[in-house]
Amino acid sequence: MNRIDELFSRKQNKVLNVYCTAGYPQLDSTVPIMVSLQKHGADLIELGMPYSDPLADGPVIQASGSQAIANGMGIDVLFGQLGNMRDKIDVPVVLMGYMNPVLQYGFEKFCAAAAKVGIDGLILPDLPIFEFDSEYGDIMKKHGLHFIFLITPETSDERIQQLDARSTGFLYAVSSSSTTGTDKSFSSLQPYFERLNNLDIKNPILIGFGIKDKATFDDACKYANGSIIGSAYIKALEGEADTELATATFLKSVIN
Repeated sequence: MNRIDELFSRKQNKVLNVYCTAGYPQLDSTVPIMVSLQKHGADLIELGMPYSDPLADGPVIQASGSQAIANGMGIDVLFGQLGNMRDKIDVPVVLMGYMNPVLQYGFEKFCAAAAKVGIDGLILPDLPIFEFDSEYGDIMKKHGLHFIFLITPETSDERIQQLDARSTGFLYAVSSSSTTGTDKSFSSLQPYFERLNNLDIKNPILIGFGIKDKATFDDACKYANGSIIGSAYIKALEGEADTELATATFLKSVIN
């Protein structure tokens, strides 16, 4: 069983997915930060692959990606760092990135390498349904990788059902059509979340964008199986020499 499926089979609510940027704040921070996230309460880790033109990322994550690139992070470097990841990491790990660098690397080569190091799924926001259906979905399935599509409040019911049918692992419900790090009142989004609940979605749902603390985490979890924190965690790491202490402090403030 894929680790994502196993997670949702035993925990149906308040699942905490935390985003971190590979190679940030230091090039060799990737695995130590993942270990800290697991140790201090993250149920799932979304590992961002830095890219020069990240369409869905807000300024905080963009800045962390730029720093990671300046540090020397790239796909080859990342897979080298993750080679022995599963000696230390038990929680599911999803890679988040964009199609251009993955295609430059070679899509099947990328999927094979990801599976080899123990990655459980992929989030590629700019992969269209047509290309998923015609070419890339089968490659991911061949290598045992789940693929997670994103939906927004503006996504039609018909398209949500199409994306849900193709997603495996979970469905990423973006809380707004803006970029990551956006403040959002979840009470104003209640009709959107109720609409999702009425659509008989087959996948677990995690809510992302705008989750930054215990209040927003708890609010999001009222409407879904859990939520995703990214920019707020990256902010918590800024300027911190002790990333484990920063991680422990941040996650304690969200979970407890």
